[in-house]
Amino acid sequence: MTTTSASTPDATPPWEPPLAGSDVEQVVASLDRMRWTFRWKAGGLDAAGLDTRIGASELTLGGLLKHLAFVEHEKFGVNLVEAGYGPPWSEGDWSQGPGWIFTSAAQDTPAELYALWDGEVARARERLAGVLADGDLDQPVPGMADDEGHHPSLRRLLCDLIEEYGRHTGHADLLREAVDGLVGEDPPAGWRP
Repeated sequence: MTTTSASTPDATPPWEPPLAGSDVEQVVASLDRMRWTFRWKAGGLDAAGLDTRIGASELTLGGLLKHLAFVEHEKFGVNLVEAGYGPPWSEGDWSQGPGWIFTSAAQDTPAELYALWDGEVARARERLAGVLADGDLDQPVPGMADDEGHHPSLRRLLCDLIEEYGRHTGHADLLREAVDGLVGEDPPAGWRP
């Protein structure tokens, strides 16, 4: 995907998918657009903002940041390149079920939550680029299989992650509007975390 400098008035934002890219470019760029939008919706908040809830829901932007950091690690680290979980995931209280990821975010500082998500996404992008250098979207994901041992394709993994981000970016829209009124579909031109 080709972009121009963000300082150029006509610069294409880095979250904008190509108008006519390859299958790989379109799918990867669609995931990245969801990542950028989610990070913008969750960005720049203090602990109170990241811990804001709406109604009966226990979801918070901090919990979503931590959850999606885990999902990035699991999909691209554990499933795609068969890396282990490692800290902080291996040190979590799994006796509570996967919900501990959401609730434990309240004990993390905003800097820790942003660094966790940013770091996992950066590693996921590197891992994906490495795997795509050796094949296309049809290659099997080695660390995932159904009950009969069939492995999903990389395309399926990416589409599942786009769906995951779509759902949680919708949650983030509502939560962020409740925190400070921020609304919109895409980050403003020139925005960066």
